[in-house]
Formats: sequence, structure tokens, C-alpha cells
Amino acid sequence: MATSTSDIGDTDPAPRRARLPRPLRPFRTGQYRLLATALGLSLAGSGMWTVAVVWQVIAIGAGPSELSLIATAGGVGLVATALLGGVVADRASRRRIIVLAQAAKAMAAGSVAVTATMDLLTPGQLIVVAVVLGIADGFFYPAYSALVPSVVPQDDLLAANGIEGMLRPTLMQAAGPGTASALISVIAPSMAFAGIAGVHLLAATCTAIVREPETRDRTARPGSPVRSVVGDLRAGFAYLLTTPWLVATPTFAVTLVLVTVGPIQILLPFAIRDQGAGGPQAFALALACYGLGGVSGSLAMSALALPRRYLSVMLLAWGGGCLPLAVLGASDQLWVVIAALFLCGALTSGAGVIWGTLLQRRVPPAMLGRVSSLDFFVSLSAAPLSMALVGPAAAAWGSRPVFLVAAVAPLTVAVLAIALARLRRDEIDHPLTRAR
Repeated sequence: MATSTSDIGDTDPAPRRARLPRPLRPFRTGQYRLLATALGLSLAGSGMWTVAVVWQVIAIGAGPSELSLIATAGGVGLVATALLGGVVADRASRRRIIVLAQAAKAMAAGSVAVTATMDLLTPGQLIVVAVVLGIADGFFYPAYSALVPSVVPQDDLLAANGIEGMLRPTLMQAAGPGTASALISVIAPSMAFAGIAGVHLLAATCTAIVREPETRDRTARPGSPVRSVVGDLRAGFAYLLTTPWLVATPTFAVTLVLVTVGPIQILLPFAIRDQGAGGPQAFALALACYGLGGVSGSLAMSALALPRRYLSVMLLAWGGGCLPLAVLGASDQLWVVIAALFLCGALTSGAGVIWGTLLQRRVPPAMLGRVSSLDFFVSLSAAPLSMALVGPAAAAWGSRPVFLVAAVAPLTVAVLAIALARLRRDEIDHPLTRAR
């Protein structure tokens, strides 16, 4: 499994290790500090993009239609390369993949800064840049997920995934957009893109310093490269389909994403308005508390030991965390909506920390990139469908029944997954905690 950090240059003194609280223990390893810094910079760059691209579209005289095309192009690039990114992560240097992905994002954002300054930027260029960013992320995330177990001891993987769970909302939803807004208001939208290029270049530099242990499969593949890639994908699917817990959990995840993403992203602002709970500021506050709940849940889970019944706890936390969504279609009190979203964010993010650790602990290192990308692909595919279906569903039945389905369906499917896939037996047969 994962290589111990003692093999890769951890020189921090033992007394300092002992003083670190559990959520911060991965930082005692210099290699992880570099990798976590690269992740944080990349997430901040993505958060900056979400704000910068809106104001740049406005600055060049384009409108909502062009912005929609740009957003769609980024999603297409990501989905199109997610599976291939997993195959490449299992074949090539994961460190090198991350460096190249971050360098590509830096060059793409930098090109926008240059052409915008010269008044030559067009919506077409922004669409191409969005595709490049999506493709880069399709390679980056499987490589990052597969590289973490190589630089972090197994006992610290839960904390490392908790750190990632805290960084995502903090940097993508708060710090990144805030930084871009400041650059735009003080100078111009083009300067925000220069900042994006800078943070991705720094992310590439940090990753380039990481020393990567050998974990990938160097077995020679016969036949053409295309046939070889298809063979690797087939092997990844075969491993997934013959591993009960890997069948049960993504099946549950499809349901979770399908019934919750659309209601939260699309219906929630209208529910808040129509029920008299507030307007745009109330919606922004509700989403901020949802993200704050995610940070809190990730922090809390990273401070704990991995549960003995890790599969059951994970699925029940994911499913049970959706129950508070039932009040979103009924309450006219903003504090109730905020409390429900905070609780939902905390429980579902905590479960996500267990899931990331589970993949890194139980999936063979040579297969980890492909399995991570398959999981990523499943989630990505269900989210657009959820947002497409939620509007017609609300028009036909109203928002209250839609939120009720979002609250009840995940827990129902979680209980069925635990029972039908015999996960309680599986987690006992494959313990991830030391016997006392």
C-alpha cells in the first residue's frame, strides 16, 4: 500500500510530532506540506475564475448566453477527460501530471490576461480557455488523490482528506472569489486572470519539488496505445464491478447527487424568496453557512479516528445528512434554513472525508487513479442531470415535494446499500483500524 513518509525525507523532530493535534498531523511531513499548498493554490485559482470570468464577459460586452457556453465548455472538458486522467495517473508520474496540469492552467489564464489588456479578448477565446481548464482538472484530481497516500502515513490519511474537505469551500467559495473581486475592483478583470495564472504557476512549482515514491504500474502493454488505454479502463471497471463496496457506494452517490444538487443550486433561492425568508443576501448567507458546515464537518472528522464501522457510518452520515433538506421547502424562517444547510454540509462533508480515506486505504495503489476518476466521473455526470430535471419536477409537483425527496431518498438508498451489499460484514472482514 502507501509508502511510509519515513522513506521520503520526513526530518521533523519527534517531540514536534507529538504536539500536533490529529487534524494537523499530515503537515509534519514536508512532502505533504508542499502538496497541500499546491492543492490550496489550485482551489483558490478555480475560485478566482468563477468571479473573474463573469466580469470579463461583461467587460467585453457579452451576456448570459456566452457565459453559459463558457461554463458548459469547462464542464465538458472536465467530464471528457476524467476517465482518461485516471488511466494516465496509474501509468505516469503523478507529480509530473500535476505540474503539467497546473502549468497548462497558468498559461491559459495568462493568455486571457494578455489579450484582455490588449482589448483583443473574445468569447470564443474564453470558451477555449474554459475547455483547457476543465481538461487540466480532469487530469489533476485523479493524480492528486492517487499521490496523497504516497506522501502521508496511513494513520494520517483521514486527517489529510479532512484538510482537503476544509480547503475546498474555504478557498473555492470564499478566499478565491474574494481575491478576484478585490483585484477587479481595484484594477481590472484582466488583473484577476493574471492572479489566477500566478497561483497556478506557484502550484506547479510546489508540486515540482515533491519527491514521488514509485507506486505506479510499469508493466508493458501490448498493442496500440488506444487499445492499451481501453484495456486499462476495462480493468478499472472490472475491479469496481467485482468489489461490492465499490458498487454500492457510487450507486448511492448517483442518487445523492441526482436528488440534492439541483434543489440546492436551483430551487433554494426561489424557495427562500417565495416563502418570505429573504432575498439574494439571504441566499448568499445560506450558501455560506452550507460551506461553513462542510468545513466544520471535515475538521471534526479529521480530528477523530476512522470509525470501526466505516462503511455504515459513512453511508448513514451521507443519507442522514440530507434529512434537514426537508425543511427547505416549508420554512419561512431564514435561521431554520441556515441551520438545516449547516447540518447537511457538516454530515455530508464528514462522510466525504471517510470516503476519500477509504479509497486510499483499500484500493491497490496501481489502480487508485482509475478508481478515483471513475468515482469523480459518476458524480460529475449526475450533477448536470439533476439541475436539468429539478425545474420540470418543481413545475409539476412544487418545490416542497422535491425537497422532501431530496431529504428522504438518500437515507433510503443508504440503508438498502448497506443491507444488499452486505457492507456490515465487509467492514468487519476488512478492518481499517488497529485491534485494541
